[in-house]
Amino acid sequence: MNNTQLQAWVEQISMNSFGLPFRHEARFNSRLRTTGGRYFMKSHHIEINPAQLEAFGTAEVEKIIKHELCHYHLHLMGKGYRHRDSDFKTLLRKVGGSRFCQSLPGAQDRKTLPYRYKLKCTSCGTEYLRKRRVDPNRYRCGKCSGNLSLFNYQE
Repeated sequence: MNNTQLQAWVEQISMNSFGLPFRHEARFNSRLRTTGGRYFMKSHHIEINPAQLEAFGTAEVEKIIKHELCHYHLHLMGKGYRHRDSDFKTLLRKVGGSRFCQSLPGAQDRKTLPYRYKLKCTSCGTEYLRKRRVDPNRYRCGKCSGNLSLFNYQE
């Protein structure tokens, strides 16, 4: 499926499920990793993760499109378009969109990544493990307020 076919598909879903036209651009974005799609408030465009289509098929991507169209139509109507808004939740339930997309197979969740860095206090020796690299000059030890040094962490 290409961007032209996606555009036609989104327009069709918008008319069938919402009864409203989709007048902006829909496109695939292969750089999306942790989300099924996204809606841009300034341009009103929608991007869809093509990996979701490859992994789960058209039924799952249709739910993602409905989710993004909920953001789109509610935002243009001036209603609550955010995930936490009751307008959004009600419309999403009504049209049968998905609240969350499925995790892609083989995608490693950030929570399961091993610790890669260790900060060590130069005064008291307290160690802090981190998954992401941080600048030790921006932080102090939580126990003694001493300076921190950054090391690569090996278990």
